[in-house]
Amino acid sequence: MKAVVMAGGEGTRLRPMTSSMPKPLLPVANRPIMEHVLRLLKRHGLTETVVTVQFLASLVKNYFGDGEELGMELTYANEEKPLGTAGSVKNAEEALKDDAFLVISGDALTDFDLTELINFHKEKGALVTVCLTRVPNPLEFGITIVDEEGKVERFLEKPTWGQVFSDTVNTGIYVMEPEVFDYVDADVSVDWSGDVFPQLMKEGKPVYGYIAEGYWEDVGTHESYVKAQADVLDGKVDVDIDGFEISPGVWVAEGAEVHPDAVLRGPLYIGDYAKVEADVEIREHTVVGSNVVVKSGAFLHKAVLHDNVYIGQHCNLRGCVVGKNTDIMRSSRIEDGAVIGDECLVGEESIVQGNVRVYPFKTIEAGAFVNTSVIWESRGQAHLFGARGVSGILNVEITPELAVRLAGAYATTLKKGSTVTTARDHSRGARALKRAVISALQASAIDVRDLENVPLPVARQQTARGSAGGIMIRTTPGVPDSVDIMFFDGNGADLSQGSQRKLDRVYARQEYRRAFPGEIGDLHFPSSVFDSYTGSLLRNVDTTGVAESGLKVVVDASNGSSGLVLPSLLGKLGVDSLTINPGLDESRPTETADARRSGLIRLGEIVASARAAFGVRFDPVGERLSLVDEKGRIVEDDRALLVMLDLVAAERRSGRVALPVTTTRIAEQVAAYHGTQVDWTTTSPDDLTRVGRDDSTIFGGDGRGGFIVPEFSSVFDGTAAFVRLIGMVARTQLTLSQIDARIPRAHVLRRDLATPWAVKGLVMRTVVEAAGDRSVDITDGVRVVEADGRWVMVLPDPAEAVTHLWAEGPDDASAQTLLDEWAAVVDSAGH
Repeated sequence: MKAVVMAGGEGTRLRPMTSSMPKPLLPVANRPIMEHVLRLLKRHGLTETVVTVQFLASLVKNYFGDGEELGMELTYANEEKPLGTAGSVKNAEEALKDDAFLVISGDALTDFDLTELINFHKEKGALVTVCLTRVPNPLEFGITIVDEEGKVERFLEKPTWGQVFSDTVNTGIYVMEPEVFDYVDADVSVDWSGDVFPQLMKEGKPVYGYIAEGYWEDVGTHESYVKAQADVLDGKVDVDIDGFEISPGVWVAEGAEVHPDAVLRGPLYIGDYAKVEADVEIREHTVVGSNVVVKSGAFLHKAVLHDNVYIGQHCNLRGCVVGKNTDIMRSSRIEDGAVIGDECLVGEESIVQGNVRVYPFKTIEAGAFVNTSVIWESRGQAHLFGARGVSGILNVEITPELAVRLAGAYATTLKKGSTVTTARDHSRGARALKRAVISALQASAIDVRDLENVPLPVARQQTARGSAGGIMIRTTPGVPDSVDIMFFDGNGADLSQGSQRKLDRVYARQEYRRAFPGEIGDLHFPSSVFDSYTGSLLRNVDTTGVAESGLKVVVDASNGSSGLVLPSLLGKLGVDSLTINPGLDESRPTETADARRSGLIRLGEIVASARAAFGVRFDPVGERLSLVDEKGRIVEDDRALLVMLDLVAAERRSGRVALPVTTTRIAEQVAAYHGTQVDWTTTSPDDLTRVGRDDSTIFGGDGRGGFIVPEFSSVFDGTAAFVRLIGMVARTQLTLSQIDARIPRAHVLRRDLATPWAVKGLVMRTVVEAAGDRSVDITDGVRVVEADGRWVMVLPDPAEAVTHLWAEGPDDASAQTLLDEWAAVVDSAGH
């Protein structure tokens, strides 16, 4: 016997899930509903099947093909227009005219005994047997009443409560003899229960009803869709579940990685190659699709996630459905009954209220509170650029496709035939993305100089040698699964705000320039990059006295790219040095704060035992520098800034020093003592760079290990800072601890407060109002200066839903009091 599977429905009540996917392909326990139906048919020997398709027909055909993978023979009957339940079967008459056949819906979940149904049909000698089942609420279905013999007496399609006379309803599963086609006109819309069956009964034809035992759920609404998942997991329906039951009700498919510290409370399902991190809690009736990533601290309960979904840290999802390829960013909350369509982006700390529908390809901005459905408008991201270029999670937010589009947009802002320098850190992700970037640049008529893996300062310096701009791809500092795509101008500095906006505009409009075949850009690999860098460094930075001083230093390359420059540099410096961790470690392109701390402690032990003058530790891309004094004690970053400032100012005796407004005001005392003055800048690195370019600037630093050596370059450069430091220490004959001891202690405290995006403006207004008649500095954020010289600074983060606070006083207690006082002001405005 053959079967017909009806797979043409649009499933309009299930939108937005069915906006870009036909209803039969909706996954239940990570398998399309129709696959469950086909497996049921096969179990009962019905392997030859005709599938009637109409809405998004190609997706159904592409998924199931000829049925070979399921061990079935599938053919397709395509409807050009909706033909009704009977009309679409008539459309497949050619394949069905020789024998009795079974009709079943491709979007209802059931485990009925079809063999029993077929036997009943044959015993009764029926022309049509209607499969019936009992349901508690028959309003959505056609009611059917049968006599003792099983003969159908009455049909009523979708009744009102006043018309309900039975709880046996038509499941849309039928066994039919081919003669039934005589009652169906071709190419017009005809329904079985509305048109054909009443006619058959009028003529006294044998139409029987078989009341089936077992499970049947017409997956027509969001509620029934979520219920179907729960029923499969609860074992209420007899279907195959892929994977292994690792504990009662906890199903994990092949290749899935579940951290031992994740809490799993079944019944639940985790799809193949999904990744569940530590401290995740997954509660009952949750289905996690294939290749889904659930980050630490997330909570899922009765949530259904389709394939390739990303769930950020500390997200909270309850009773919702999330479509495929959608990214839910950190600390978002999605409430009961909400449905997020395919390919959406839900920004961090957003809240999607219960029963809200978000249609496919939409972006919900970070911090948004969504209480109405998002159907038409597609809210783009507010801005592409964060603090350091375009940043995001590798292969979630930053994909090769995005890298190609970004590089194409960047190329479009430059003249055809310009040269762009590209570089990367030593991670695999950066290498893969850089190749995508190079292809896009060449295809946009740009010549590329590829430096491959070099320290960030080398990439900047090489860019400044005749390129129109540069692109560096590196792992986000301290965030191993994220990358930064950094764009440089012709000077090797970060793009200005204006250039960022221009790139943003081209990217948003997707107006990319393409080269004609004869204009495709060239690709060069410049040689001796490190030699030219160190040569230039040693020509520009004063190293007199180093060779004679007999200084001994310990240099920690922290398994990063700065280790590539050190061999040629240390030899030419003529200093006695010990290099540790020089090899590149692909698996650790960045380091956590804890790893950095323990690295510095180890460095301190080596410096003390080797009796070295000091130790330096580079970050993995050679941009920043940390110090250890001759006793092996860590010189904290904010102190290191003051030590360097004291050395430079004492040697120069005039000029300007560029420092961000968050720096301790003791820096002002140190600078003034030696006859130099401070230029306060914003906390943005490009602002420091701008001041660093000025001829009168002698030094710059950010208090976080970033130092500018203006005689060499205007950007942060760990290697240049090291060369300058060793020269100054050699000439002053003072140790780092002696210099540190003569500088007063600073008492600057910092705190970060979570602030929803929607209230950031209100927070800043409240701070200004609360300042009253105190002195206010608005170089960056708002800095309020008390009459006694204590100050507090409030600065909204440009990329996260956070407000930063700094406070300085004569001692920690008074700074703490000030910080608490203003944190309360920020908190009151934020809630």
